[in-house]
Amino acid sequence: QVQLVESGGGLMQPGGSLRLSCTASGSFFSSYLMRWYRQAPGQERVLVASITGRCGTNYADSVKGRFTISRDNDKNTVFLQMENLKPDDTAVYYCNAKISSFPYTQYWGRGTQVTVSS
Repeated sequence: QVQLVESGGGLMQPGGSLRLSCTASGSFFSSYLMRWYRQAPGQERVLVASITGRCGTNYADSVKGRFTISRDNDKNTVFLQMENLKPDDTAVYYCNAKISSFPYTQYWGRGTQVTVSS
């Protein structure tokens, strides 16, 4: 069982920055595929960014050039640096860990609210 705890959400004005953190339990963090998802009110949960154990990254088109995902394997933590925030970024942000071996179990954090508003 892997437990994920997110932090760093809050209220920010458009154009501002926030950094989300997600710390995982367990001994094999460096091998996990780590992802950030978000879910806006009334909408489906969507993938924002992902990072492999070897730090290969992918981003949704809506956040490319503004968000950066990174990880610190020594601290079992993944980060999402969000720049130039827009009102459309308002959502609950969830951390997800996918185990790299069969049965490729996924774990979710409880989420952290990000609100972008003036």
